[in-house]
Amino acid sequence: MPEQVEGVVESILFRREDTGFTIAVLKNAEGVPITLVGSMADVTAGVELRAVGEWDRHPQYGRQFRVTSYEIAPPNTVEGIRKYLASGMIRGIGRTLADRLVNHFGEDTLRIIEEEPERLLEVPNIGPKRLAAVREAWKEHQQIRELMLFLHSHGLPAHLAVKVFRRYGEQAMSVLRTDPYRLAREVYGIGFLTADTLARQLGIPKDSPRRLEAGISYVLQDMCAQGHMYVPESLLVQQAARLLEVEAPAVQTALQRLEQGGLVRCEPLPNSQEERGVYPPALHYHETSVARLLRRLAEQRRHALPFSPSDNWEAMFRQLDREAGLVLSEAQRQAVQAALTHPLTVLTGGPGTGKTTTLRAVLRLLEGKNCRLALVAPTGRAAKRLSEVTGYPAMTIHRLLGYTADGDFQYDERRPLPADMLIVDEASMLDVPLAYYLLRALLPETQVLFVGDADQLPPVQPGNFLRDLIDSGVAVVVRLQEIFRQAADSNIIRNAHRIHRGEMPLFPKDAGDFFLFPTEEPERAAELVVELVQERIPRRFGLHPLRDIQVLCPMYKGAAGVSNLNARLQAALNPPAPGKPERSFGIFTLRAGDKVMQLRNNYEKEVFNGDIGFVTDIDVEEQVIWVQMEDRRVPYDFGETDDLTLAYAISVHKSQGNEYPAVVLPLLTQHYMMLQRNLLYTAVTRARKLVVLVGSRRAISMAVNNARPAERYSLLKERLRGELPARPEGRLGDSDIVLLL
Repeated sequence: MPEQVEGVVESILFRREDTGFTIAVLKNAEGVPITLVGSMADVTAGVELRAVGEWDRHPQYGRQFRVTSYEIAPPNTVEGIRKYLASGMIRGIGRTLADRLVNHFGEDTLRIIEEEPERLLEVPNIGPKRLAAVREAWKEHQQIRELMLFLHSHGLPAHLAVKVFRRYGEQAMSVLRTDPYRLAREVYGIGFLTADTLARQLGIPKDSPRRLEAGISYVLQDMCAQGHMYVPESLLVQQAARLLEVEAPAVQTALQRLEQGGLVRCEPLPNSQEERGVYPPALHYHETSVARLLRRLAEQRRHALPFSPSDNWEAMFRQLDREAGLVLSEAQRQAVQAALTHPLTVLTGGPGTGKTTTLRAVLRLLEGKNCRLALVAPTGRAAKRLSEVTGYPAMTIHRLLGYTADGDFQYDERRPLPADMLIVDEASMLDVPLAYYLLRALLPETQVLFVGDADQLPPVQPGNFLRDLIDSGVAVVVRLQEIFRQAADSNIIRNAHRIHRGEMPLFPKDAGDFFLFPTEEPERAAELVVELVQERIPRRFGLHPLRDIQVLCPMYKGAAGVSNLNARLQAALNPPAPGKPERSFGIFTLRAGDKVMQLRNNYEKEVFNGDIGFVTDIDVEEQVIWVQMEDRRVPYDFGETDDLTLAYAISVHKSQGNEYPAVVLPLLTQHYMMLQRNLLYTAVTRARKLVVLVGSRRAISMAVNNARPAERYSLLKERLRGELPARPEGRLGDSDIVLLL
């Protein structure tokens, strides 16, 4: 039979932000502490609580009260009010300010804040600015708490209240009640399934047109988030019908409504009588525009650079050798000449084949020519490395284009970049949407050189830009294949080329840079990874476990996957300690010193998908996490933590464009779905000094022998070849830009 306890909440011992599961200590009227467990997302220290539930005995923690329902009353004692205000739930009010307020107003503090906030000016060191901040924070707290209760009552994670409030403000409750599917479209981190749960609880029927259209949009966006530019119509209808648990004709009818409303673009697929490709409007615009811009660039007859095929190239190459010590192979000479005389050139090749030397030769020949040069890479780390190896300033594409406060770029077709030559390094990472924003900002006569390894994994974002450009035949392509002597001394480079040729990597006993720790067991592999990163590699090679060693994984799940290894490595390398601030967010905890990664492009903060940094501080009072990203500190509101994840271990896909002194790669047969040659090749080529594989030879063999990369639905190659229209329809709206950037 249910029982009831009541008292004042003394402290919150633990909370899972994604579920609201909380362990709290309550003191009853007799002063007896009671451990409460249950879903209590909005319960804070200091409040009076009446809880209904049952007594239980935990084998480790003893007697506790398992809460099934509860009621909260504001605290009415001085100490309760002090704890409530200092709990960190109200932005800008921490322990110091809470003490000052309660010392001045006593038991009347909460009423003063609610009804007579102007009286806060009576408290020393509170001026009009601080008063306004407290009033706003209190109002926000009350509204978020109301949203928490609403979400909790409908079986949804209460922590989503902060996200919803940040997006909609005072309109948040109205949006939740009238159109919950907006959450899936407009709030990052809330998917269709969450919105659908709320919608069904609110009585929206299973066959509602709104629900069917939202479900189709979710499936389309989810597949495009996996790298596709479009989805075949039959596959989209099949997947959406399965998700929505309705018949295919109902989905087909809803898809027609979306098409008529301009919310999707449909286009017949080549070599198919009936099948169509279904695009999000922005991706269709990006793909067709990129094809048009590249073809216009390739056909341009007027070039900005003062070079021509008839120049005395032999003399120029001799001068490079004499003055800069740059001795070029025949293929490298072809690449240099092509880059300086053709409007559109691609330089590709594996590690150790001389791409950097070729690039340095191009840059050296441009010296003294009074040319405007733009040298860029997709990520901050790649741009920094490009600058280091060439000696020329480089920047990210985003910074080059100049993101503006109104959500667009400073340079575009109306205000083109003042550049005679654009060089894009690590072009295998370049996705089609970003390629569009870059290409549209070029002058007609700008010459472009894309440099990258086309055999690596495709970019994280939609499309396969570099591979499609190479295969289309539109650009002049030079592939470097000769491995130079210095590079050939590296087992990393030798094995990378063996993997590329479909051969097993070698593990010679005297190798100092390429190792295999054999094991078939996922749990043992996880133990070995932690041991290697924490002790063995730092001890033998003098490398820092956080700054110099990166664990890469084929998958997220499993004992040797990203999620589990992050938890283990965090516990080993950055355990909790007195005075070290930390905060739980969903399924993981962030603490000062943690290695973290940005999960999506954020132009306002100038941090981008894949950027890695370190947590330097967690300010509970201001509800801000500070992260050191390269050369600057970036603030993250507690409501923005979905943008971050632990980065002790990351996926191979997320590592693209980056290099690390050492890479540790668990590779097991349980990863069979992701064991592909280009994945192993990409992982190995991320390391400069050391590669350590942990796993089985059978798993390595499975990856080496699987040369069939995962298919990406894209028609860029066909458009570049002129087999399909390269004419964009309509124009991009603000919502399209926000959605896909």
